[in-house]
Amino acid sequence: MPEDLYIPPEALRVFLEAFEGPLDLLLYLIRRQNLDILAINVAVITRQYIEYVELMKSMEIELAGEYLLMAAMLAEIKSRSLLPRPPRQGGDEQEEDPRAALIRRLQEYERLKEAAESLEAMPRAGRDWFPVQAGLPPLEAQVIHPEVALDELLGALADILKRAELNQSHQISREVLSTRERMLRIMEQLTHEHYTPFEALFTLEEGRAGVVVTFMAILELTKEAMIEIVQNAPLSPIHVRARTAVPSGIEESAFEDQTAEPAFEWQEKVPK
Repeated sequence: MPEDLYIPPEALRVFLEAFEGPLDLLLYLIRRQNLDILAINVAVITRQYIEYVELMKSMEIELAGEYLLMAAMLAEIKSRSLLPRPPRQGGDEQEEDPRAALIRRLQEYERLKEAAESLEAMPRAGRDWFPVQAGLPPLEAQVIHPEVALDELLGALADILKRAELNQSHQISREVLSTRERMLRIMEQLTHEHYTPFEALFTLEEGRAGVVVTFMAILELTKEAMIEIVQNAPLSPIHVRARTAVPSGIEESAFEDQTAEPAFEWQEKVPK
């Protein structure tokens, strides 16, 4: 067996009792024999105490000086109890019995130890009970957009009409504009997740007719609660979004029951 794996038997000894001082050791020796502090046998207690001190020394466990001081005090009390007391002379004060002083110290220490044990037995936060904590749900700021006034909506339409006139074509063309088709095209442009600028729904190259048809389609979609028209503040830009997610592959037939307006036939004339 390698020498570094050898464990001496002395290293396997375990001491289950830990004492906080010499008085704690004395109280343990007294309670182990079920004795009353007032009826202790100093000779027996002294012998057991000295045996414990010698055991600690043999185990190379360093003891505090107060343990050795208590051993000397017990030896003194034991020797005094074995020697006859000298007769008292008149006028001499009676010397305090060291045994009585030791008993008084043991009684005081026992009271303090019992009080400390009572405090230790009380429920303690973090050891015997734990406070229940519940985290608050994350706060989400809810933005309430003001309603878009009709005059602001009409004002935005007027601006788009002016811009449409600037893009008016000089070619004569005849085109049938369907409100249902325009509603379908608008829904294909919108999503529920993002807002689309109001002006982006219009094609200025279509002229006034295309602007009017697109505006009517927007009003019809708003009436059917399929789109939402909002603005962040009064007089701010107007935005539009779908109220719900728009299904892919939406067809014109989805709006057949919602509107039955006839198609517009519009003829652009060359301005004079």
